[in-house]
Amino acid sequence: MSIDQQVPPADPAKAVRPAFLVHDPGDSVGIAVEDLVPGTAVVGHVLTGGLDGGVRVQVRDAIPLGHKVALRPLQPGEAVVEYGEIIGEATRAIEAGEHVHIHNLRSRRWAR
Repeated sequence: MSIDQQVPPADPAKAVRPAFLVHDPGDSVGIAVEDLVPGTAVVGHVLTGGLDGGVRVQVRDAIPLGHKVALRPLQPGEAVVEYGEIIGEATRAIEAGEHVHIHNLRSRRWAR
């Protein structure tokens, strides 16, 4: 995650419910905890690693609850990381805020 995506820690009295969760600071995707609407700026919460303020993303695609949102740009063939583990690779360029799913992500589990 780049430093420009980090959000400063919030005043607990003014805390906002996160729109997505990031399991590990090295992840390239977060998981939507609500339906994400294109054109909105949303903040996600990082569960581990001390990024208290979270991460901000401008949503580019409709992203359903439970689906992945790209936290940064990914190049074709680049590893997609979730839970601090490589879960697959980008099949095309993916911009931050895009929906990451079977249309642009391939598992490496059965790679040749």
